[in-house]
Amino acid sequence: MLIIPAIDIKDGRCVRLTRGDFNQQKIYLDNPCDMAIIWRKQNAKMLHVVDLDAALTGEMVNFLKIEQIVRELDIPLQVGGGIRSLDAVKRYLDIGVGRVVIGSAAVTNPGLIEEVLKIYRPSKIVVGIDAENGIPKIKGWTESCGMKDYELGLEMKQMGIERVVYTDISKDGMMQGFGYESTKRFAEMTGMKVTASGGVTSSDDLMKLVGLQQYGVDSVIIGKALYECNFPCQELWYNFEEDICIDHNFSTARKK
Repeated sequence: MLIIPAIDIKDGRCVRLTRGDFNQQKIYLDNPCDMAIIWRKQNAKMLHVVDLDAALTGEMVNFLKIEQIVRELDIPLQVGGGIRSLDAVKRYLDIGVGRVVIGSAAVTNPGLIEEVLKIYRPSKIVVGIDAENGIPKIKGWTESCGMKDYELGLEMKQMGIERVVYTDISKDGMMQGFGYESTKRFAEMTGMKVTASGGVTSSDDLMKLVGLQQYGVDSVIIGKALYECNFPCQELWYNFEEDICIDHNFSTARKK
């Protein structure tokens, strides 16, 4: 089970939201790249980075911030937020982003998925499905989609998509556990590779996720629970290290 720390960028800073609500925003660091280095030093193998400004406007407002993270780290980035065109996909992949996540555009412009898959391997393109009570939500979770989450997943699978980031938005940022049943149902009904997201709070949640590997759930994005140090190993690092140094002396890999 691959654990992927999340970094959400708003106004150039590293923030976390509760249930995607921009009015419930907490700032953690002014420089997202510093946060990325901290997660890397804690042995992250991949990062999930979202440009929240782009999600709102469609403009790649934090592109340079994301490019800096790509340049400074030696692990792949998965990037989402406002990716609505082939040009946006190309710009991110051209700077070395590992894979991009297409969300609302997969619903509003499914032709984009067909277009990008003619150029890029499926391993580079992920679809994000954010669902509440089994119904996908789009445009910042403000509109419902006219199909079930698994129906959207199967439609994307037919086009050639192999992986979905599945978020149960009723759980996202609530620190109350993740949507076990909804994630299991989606994975079972689609047979796709699934990265779970939203609500993982404890090591018990992680153990439940391990039980879903047989259905194709092989990774999980964790946000607020990591930032709030919900895991015992984090307490050890923060209590006994004098400082978390923002340098490039990674314990498990050399600098680029």
